[in-house]
Formats: sequence, structure tokens, C-alpha cells
Amino acid sequence: MRHAFLCLLAAGLAVPTASAVEISNSDNHELNADLELAAGIFKSDKNYLYDSDRGGATWQEGYFKYGLSGNYSLGKNASIYGSVSAVSSGTFGEGDAGGFSTGDERNTDLEDAYIGFKSGDYLPFLGHNGLDVSFGSQNFAIGDGFLINGDALNFGEGLNGGGFDFDRGGAYWLAARKAFDKTALVRIGGNTGLRSDLFWVESDNNAQADTKLTGINLEYVSRNGTFGLMHLKGLGVNDRYAQALGLTARDGQDTTSFRYQGNAGVEPLFLSAEFVTQGQGDTSREDARAWYMEAGWSFSEQLWSPSVNIRYSTFEEDFDPLFFGFNRGYGTWFQGEVAANYAGPFNSDTDVLHLGIKAYPSPTVAIGALFFDFSDTAQGSGTLDSQEFDLYAEWAVNDHLFLSPLIGFFKPENRGADGGSQLQDNDLNTYAQIMAVIAF
Repeated sequence: MRHAFLCLLAAGLAVPTASAVEISNSDNHELNADLELAAGIFKSDKNYLYDSDRGGATWQEGYFKYGLSGNYSLGKNASIYGSVSAVSSGTFGEGDAGGFSTGDERNTDLEDAYIGFKSGDYLPFLGHNGLDVSFGSQNFAIGDGFLINGDALNFGEGLNGGGFDFDRGGAYWLAARKAFDKTALVRIGGNTGLRSDLFWVESDNNAQADTKLTGINLEYVSRNGTFGLMHLKGLGVNDRYAQALGLTARDGQDTTSFRYQGNAGVEPLFLSAEFVTQGQGDTSREDARAWYMEAGWSFSEQLWSPSVNIRYSTFEEDFDPLFFGFNRGYGTWFQGEVAANYAGPFNSDTDVLHLGIKAYPSPTVAIGALFFDFSDTAQGSGTLDSQEFDLYAEWAVNDHLFLSPLIGFFKPENRGADGGSQLQDNDLNTYAQIMAVIAF
């Protein structure tokens, strides 16, 4: 339900990246061709939720993103920039293990189409490029994606029926489409000190009930970490889809978060936390809270430079996780490859204990292990309580090719007949995937 090539590289692999093929370049303009190709092979021994099969699932996903991006200099380092791109995507085989796709999805559609202005040195009191204004279809994220990380929920045909159409063209796990349909973004401030984002976004994703929202994000960026305060206001939804999905409370919903991420001045230390309160727009949901606290330590002087992270997150029963998504590596904010993508819970009505270990055998290879314990699920009944253990690798083969295999083991405490989401039984599920991304 997510991944982006540059985000995965940013998880720690020290390799150069090429993001475009230059078409034209001069003193006052630049025009590039942007190409990204992603493919994945997936296998699950068990089925979940909406997948009526009982023999497991094997499927493939892929997408090709292609377009143009560029900028034009206006003097004093100010510029106009923009991008236009399309995505061709598909899911093949039996469809995913949660039943959100069938394997018959194919689509080509516009993805990015935006234009923006950066102030350069025209407004020195705001810093270099201290004013950045953009409009159009584009990806947008706040913090580490706990609440907003693009419009990246990519259902297929699995839930279609009764006049509903959730299909975005396949590539459910890969999240081929991430751009909000309409945006107006204003970024104020530089890379340090006080800065802010003012934004309005509108989704055309039926699986998100075509939500519209606006918000303000304030940050203080220092050497020791970033403090952030954000408020979101829901402006409207597609009533028919919102009623079907239980998302009518997004119309008028108020969500406020406070977060911190940094090292508090201790170089090997990693700290991250976010606290969220949510007032619902109608009585279909109760007001809710969610929060997490994470601490990590990097042993950079040891063999393979290992790091260890531990995190506890809690989500109240009626908490709406909005547009959360993959951001700083596996487990954020898709907690468990099986749980987060197919089995649930999906960052609502649960407590999650997470332990992660990562190491770097070489500058271009990372290996890691993730453990998740899901408890107090399903209104405290525990019917979705489960544990998951994932092993993965990330390999930047060269400047353009990235590979990531993963094997996971998911153990639910209840089978589907007893209120769980695993349809066959509550035995251990073995899950495997491998992803490849080529980008220029």
C-alpha cells in the first residue's frame, strides 16, 4: 500500500541516486524526463477479510510512472517549477491476500500535474526559498506519515459491487498512485528555525470517500530535532462512499497533533513521538486519541553499524488514521506486512508494541528484523490480537536498481469463524514478497 524508491533509499543506504534524465538545460531552465518502474511478487499461505479463497494467494503487481519535470529561473535564485506524469499499473494472478484486488486490474491515468513558485532570495527574511507555493495534483506528506503521507490507498476491484467502484488500477501493495487530485500548498520558512505549511487537499479516491481537508503545520527545526504542531479540518466527503466506509465523521472532523523527532543532542540516539486528538464531525464516531513513542540507538562504531528501535503506539476505537503511509522504512506506518496490508488492524482500535533491528553489511545493503504485537483490538475483545515477525533486506544494486525481499510470519489468536480476519484457521501464516524498483 505504499512504496517509493527514494524513500527506501533514505532509510539508510549510502548510495547516489539518479532521479531524472536530462532533456534540456541552460542558465535559466531545466527540463527532465522522469521514469520509474516497480514490480513485486507476493505469496501468502493464508487469506484474509474479503478474499473468499481458502488456498492462499499468489499475485504480482507492477507500475510504470513516466513524465516530465522542470524549472525556469526568474532571477535572484527564484524559480517556477512543475511536473506532469502518468502511471500505468496492474495486478496479476489471484489478487492480494486481503481480497482488495482480484488480479484483473489494469489502468493508465494522469498522476502528477502541478506548478509551483519558489522565492529564492527575493524574501531574505524568510530564508532561501522561504516561500514555496504550488497547485495541482501532487504527493504531500507531513512529518513521518503518521496522519498524511499522500493519497496512496490503492484498492482494486475486490470490493466493487452494488454500484460502488473502488478500483484505482491495481498495484495495491506498491501504491502506484500517491498524488492528491487537487492541492494548494504554501510552505513558509527555510530548513532551520520556524517554518510552516498551509494546505488544502482534495482526494478523488473512493476508498478515502473523496475526502477534502485543510490544515496548518507549524515546525521548529533545530540541530537536535524537529518539533511540530498540526491541525487538520475535514471539509467534506462523498456521502455515498463515506456511509459505506463509515467515514461520514470526516466532514467537519478536527484533528490536532504534536510531534517531535530528533536525537536531543545525543548523536547515536533516535527519538520520535506524536500525540493526536480527534474530534469527529458527527455522532457516527466518538472523539478519539492516538499516540506513539519510539526510541532507538545506533551502534555506528560496531561491525555492520546495527541499530535497535522500540516503539509503543496506541489507537483508540474510533480513531481515523486518515492518509497514513510508508515514510521512513518498513513499519512506518504500515505496522507488519501482513497485518497492515491484509489482516488488520489498520492503525485503529489497537495497541502495538514494535521492536526493530537493522544493520548494514555494506554501504549498499541493509538487513533488518521487525516484531509487532497487536493487543486490545476490536473494542477490547481481542479478536484481532496477533503477532508478526518480518525479515527483510534492502539492496541498492546500482544508481538505478533497488531490490527488497521480505519474509513474514503472522500468527493470529483467532480464526475468522471466531471473529478474527484469517479465514482458514489461526495457524501461523508464512508470507513472502520481493520488490524491484528501477528509477531514472
